[in-house]
Amino acid sequence: MSIRLLLACASAFAFTTSSAQDKAVYPAPTKPLTAEYTIYSGGIGDEQAPTKDDRKLAIEVTGKAAKDIFDSLYPDVQGVNCSDEKGERLRRKGRIWCAYSPSGGYRCFLGFNLRTGESISGGSC
Repeated sequence: MSIRLLLACASAFAFTTSSAQDKAVYPAPTKPLTAEYTIYSGGIGDEQAPTKDDRKLAIEVTGKAAKDIFDSLYPDVQGVNCSDEKGERLRRKGRIWCAYSPSGGYRCFLGFNLRTGESISGGSC
């Protein structure tokens, strides 16, 4: 009888262990994103219709996602402003940059050259 009990316990242990190992672990879960995008040619601030040879992607992220990205890009850039609004803050790393303004909230900009895959600026002041 003790062998049957031992086999039952071993089976139960093996089942719970395999179930625990099958569970996916997501330490960095995906989250919803509010964004707008433009596919264009030319340069930021002088966008033209995309062409066969010149296609770029500009993405503007807003809302909670923009705040999360902004918070990850610390510290604030000093001495650079996009407006005269009091309380405006800018953060930048490489070609991704974010802005906060009391009137507009958080906004982040990123871009890609769709012909080369290169990261480019996705916006300007």
